[in-house]
Amino acid sequence: MSQSNSASASGARCDILICNALVIDGSGTDPVAADVAVRDGRIVAVAAPGQLSGWQAGEVIDATGRVLAPGFIDVHTHDDTNVIRTPEMFPKLSQGVTTVVVGNCGISAAPVSLKGEPPDPMNLLGKSEAFHYPTFASYVAAVNAAQPSINVAALVGHTALRSNQMDRLDRAASADEIAAMRGQLREALEHGALGLSTGLAYGNAINAPTEEVLALAEPLAEFGAMYATHLRSEFADILNAMDEAFRIGKHSRVPVVISHLKCAGVENWGRSSEVLKALEMAGKHQHVGCDCYPYTASSSTLDLKQVTSDYDIQVTWSEPHPEQGGKMLKQIAAEWQVDLHTAAGRLMPAGAVYHCMSDDDVNRILSHPATVVGSDGLPNDPLPHPRLWGAFPRVLGYYSREQKLFSLAVAVRKMTGLSALRFGLHERGFVREGYWADLVLFDADTIRDAASFTDPMQPAHGIDAVWVNGKLAYNGRDKKATGQRAGRFLARQAREAEAVRAFAEA
Repeated sequence: MSQSNSASASGARCDILICNALVIDGSGTDPVAADVAVRDGRIVAVAAPGQLSGWQAGEVIDATGRVLAPGFIDVHTHDDTNVIRTPEMFPKLSQGVTTVVVGNCGISAAPVSLKGEPPDPMNLLGKSEAFHYPTFASYVAAVNAAQPSINVAALVGHTALRSNQMDRLDRAASADEIAAMRGQLREALEHGALGLSTGLAYGNAINAPTEEVLALAEPLAEFGAMYATHLRSEFADILNAMDEAFRIGKHSRVPVVISHLKCAGVENWGRSSEVLKALEMAGKHQHVGCDCYPYTASSSTLDLKQVTSDYDIQVTWSEPHPEQGGKMLKQIAAEWQVDLHTAAGRLMPAGAVYHCMSDDDVNRILSHPATVVGSDGLPNDPLPHPRLWGAFPRVLGYYSREQKLFSLAVAVRKMTGLSALRFGLHERGFVREGYWADLVLFDADTIRDAASFTDPMQPAHGIDAVWVNGKLAYNGRDKKATGQRAGRFLARQAREAEAVRAFAEA
């Protein structure tokens, strides 16, 4: 490693000096041994071991035998209200996540003005009392006032906008309603929203025609924003749903990210090659990418359209029958002596984990160069899918170290540098001088997820320390948060040329 100007400064000072680390910098390049200095929340020097020995450091950490990487960026979360209500954010912090992107799948905490309880699936974010943000600006202020332990960036949900402006959601929006939604979207973009998200598969958005989304998305390009989508179908009609997403991106002249790309349903297993080929073909003409979580099971609200005997469905919560949480749907149906659909109807509103994917498809999608990692964790589920606590260590431990699906450096890039470029997170995602000191120190030989489907709320193994904006937020030795909450709201920044290339290269 070449010596930087910062490294050569005699008598320089720093708050933290991390020595003898194996640095994986987020770019996908091979690890290098290095010392890293942090001052005032930023990385001020990265140099070969020993070159910073003359620096005056408030704290020196010997990282021999450990990997130092950028803090992980969870690009697909539903932590919208939790970053305010539970600002410690321990499930994310304990697995090395330093930034979350909220507002996915068409559902967001802002801008929202409810007329009653939140419509499905906005209820995944909490009850009505969790929604206090009629404008996006009020949400930004609330995040910063809460001082979460991690950084927060946000999309605006299409279903949230529909709920604000429409008397009922089982129809298309009128021209006046679309205009009102566009006004709210524009306000959000002016206050740093990353872009627009949709969840067109859900009952309260599925009746929105493509033309409604085309019209709503038109202001995005003016702000250098993006479009992220939970496709209208992840089952047999997935290719048509992808074509719709690409059409919306092309019309609005913005990058497209397909959320949690998967081939769901037994009849869809084995189609990941053609799905990825469709992504690659679209990428020849526009900027497209996808995220993926490292599991063969999905999780959401219980949906009658997805109820089947082809794979296991675990009920995670039920409002009318909370005692059934944690049981398999087929077990509940057998106890009640009814069929699966009748049992599901009695349980609703409810949540469920669907074991609906094949290992081969998940491996193929996760390893594709266009894919970044998102947990899609549901923090308000009483029995959450283990991805809430374990997604990122699982990529490093199971998929990289054990399955050898990709190198450790590639795994880190999928969770840091590429994610930051895709979502326009300025000066994040890399171990570079001048960048914010969002960092994770871990043991590459022992890092792994501990959360399981039966015992999901378990912190990961192998995480030594997590810093957010230069403050130690998590102490892996004790598996405890330190109480230093240095997170902040991250407003959208103009995409640099490097970010555009990241789409093209994928």
